[in-house]
Amino acid sequence: MTAVALTLADLAGRLGAELVGDGAVAIHSAATLDEAGPGQLSFLHNPRYRPLLETTRAAAVVVGPRDRVAGKNLLVSPNPYLAFARAVELLYPEEHPRRGVEPGAHVHPTARLGRDVTALGGACVEEGAEIGAGTMLYPGVYVGRGARVGRDCLLYPNAVVRERCVLGDRVILQPGVVVGSDGYGYARDGARQVKIPQVGIAVLEDDVEVGAGTTIDRAALGETRIGRGTKIDNLVQVAHNVVIGEDCLIVAQAGVSGSTRLGDRVILAGQVGVVGHVTIGDGAVVGAQSGVPADLPAGAVVSGSPAFEHREWLKAQAVLRRLPELRARVLELERRVRATEGVRPESDHRQRSEEPT
Repeated sequence: MTAVALTLADLAGRLGAELVGDGAVAIHSAATLDEAGPGQLSFLHNPRYRPLLETTRAAAVVVGPRDRVAGKNLLVSPNPYLAFARAVELLYPEEHPRRGVEPGAHVHPTARLGRDVTALGGACVEEGAEIGAGTMLYPGVYVGRGARVGRDCLLYPNAVVRERCVLGDRVILQPGVVVGSDGYGYARDGARQVKIPQVGIAVLEDDVEVGAGTTIDRAALGETRIGRGTKIDNLVQVAHNVVIGEDCLIVAQAGVSGSTRLGDRVILAGQVGVVGHVTIGDGAVVGAQSGVPADLPAGAVVSGSPAFEHREWLKAQAVLRRLPELRARVLELERRVRATEGVRPESDHRQRSEEPT
């Protein structure tokens, strides 16, 4: 991705940030506080890294109002992380080859393509599918029969949208995403497992992004649905008939079992597992590697497996680390009590009972 050069004053104006220092400084790229050098923009968001603000060689730093420091070129914003993200967008404009439908792409004659659609060699659009204006299909993308893809979507190599599934506008599928794979459903016939046909669809609403290698199963009946603005990380499994609300964050290697419902703004951290047929309320947060076996109310913050209230989990973890010490202390106290009461230790009783009479 090729970077462009902008002055600090130009960046401040576009970001709506307060400029502190030399606005004529040229910014050509971005880097972390400890690695940045001349011509590079960095940012401070986590207070843990504030000492680096004093020593960084960055040409300028995006900071919050409380992190002003003398002698540095700064862009001051109430949300420095967001401002930095937008600065990176300006410095590294996305470059996608706009070449229409290449000869090596397969587009069925009945498929409907909007204006300025690009389908690179190896992309495949099947019978009756619809692709919205400005959408980009990279090599190996497969859009199945009757599927619908909205406007200005980005489908990276080997992403799959199976038959009749629906993507809204500005959806991003990273490489290897599968939308509409069969749900995991079988009925027992004696000793055999018989596949239950998965005849529903999967729907991703506007502005959803899905990370590499993630699978979103189609519904057995009806819809699996991912709400507007939700962001799903790499290697996540979303099972059939799951409904995920708007603006959720689902982090890598999480798994959501069938028919579970997540409200809006739910966060599932890495490797979280959620059982089927439960409901997680709006704004709930589930800590990394937790297992959710039952409904969670709105606003809950939980950790552990099975998951329970996060603060209580932290206390339990503190105790868990001390279990060997606590066990030794309990055994010593038991020994003292027995000695005080004139009771021989249990091992002595056992030994005497086993001696021949």
